[in-house]
Amino acid sequence: MKRGEFLLLLGGAATAARALRAQQKAMPVIGFLSGGSAAPRFVVAFHQGPSGTGWVEGQEVAIEYRWAEGRYERLPALAADLVSRKVDLIVTQGVPALLAAKSATSTIPIVFSTGDNPVASGLVSGFNRPGGNITGVSIMMMELTPKRLEFLAELVPQARAIALLVNANNPVAERIIQDVEQAAHVKGVQLQILKASQEREIDTAFTTLSHLNVGGLLVASDAFFAVRAGQLVALAARHAVPAIYDGRDFVELGGLISYGPELSERWRLVRVYVGKILAGAKPADLPVQQPTRFELVVNLNTAKALGLTVPPSILARADEVIE
Repeated sequence: MKRGEFLLLLGGAATAARALRAQQKAMPVIGFLSGGSAAPRFVVAFHQGPSGTGWVEGQEVAIEYRWAEGRYERLPALAADLVSRKVDLIVTQGVPALLAAKSATSTIPIVFSTGDNPVASGLVSGFNRPGGNITGVSIMMMELTPKRLEFLAELVPQARAIALLVNANNPVAERIIQDVEQAAHVKGVQLQILKASQEREIDTAFTTLSHLNVGGLLVASDAFFAVRAGQLVALAARHAVPAIYDGRDFVELGGLISYGPELSERWRLVRVYVGKILAGAKPADLPVQQPTRFELVVNLNTAKALGLTVPPSILARADEVIE
């Protein structure tokens, strides 16, 4: 190769490198903030969702993940870090993460996935026109908690008392307790409240549970509990207590039963909004959405180990039965 040709090739390569750097710099960056941990199924559902949702990670966008691992006190610093990095948009999972992001910025668009009613909590102005820099998906976990109590009471009809395990550090813990207390009153069962916001307190809660005359346990929806799903399922088995959870991950680990929004739809809705906002839409103009598909999952092996017969009424409604 002649020297002139080499210099021309080198110059072309340098130009291409500069173009690539410019393209990388122009690539929007999504900040992802969660109070939980990076569960494989969850990560896949978010960034490898179905086609037509507006963006592909690594091609159209880059993602900066921040996980609090159930330690909510870390969220404000994690949110501030994303803001300091000047991300183009923040996706949040759970109420604590949304509150941290909302406190950290009033200008960067935020797309949330939360189990709380964002209007009742004052996080947005309304479902149809949320206003400000926030919109997203309300997955109705709060509304579904009483429904889980109904499923548990149907599964263990002889139970005269049921326990509720909540994370006292969750901003909506008291509202969860009130909703379940009302549902328990309607079902005619007593409700025992157990609280845990640290790992050792989960063990303590189950020790307390073993001394209570309860027929079942309802585990509140919470990222802190999701991170410790294996611990919760193992303790429920050890203490031989029928327990209901908010997601299928618990049941796949050996938990008895779960009821909650279908995971892929939840994150498809989030992805669509991310794509729209990156294309120029304003969060204030995008209505808060709610999932329409929910799944009931039952583990018959666990039921057998607990000496329970799952009623045909539950089996008929189950979306999946693990045998």
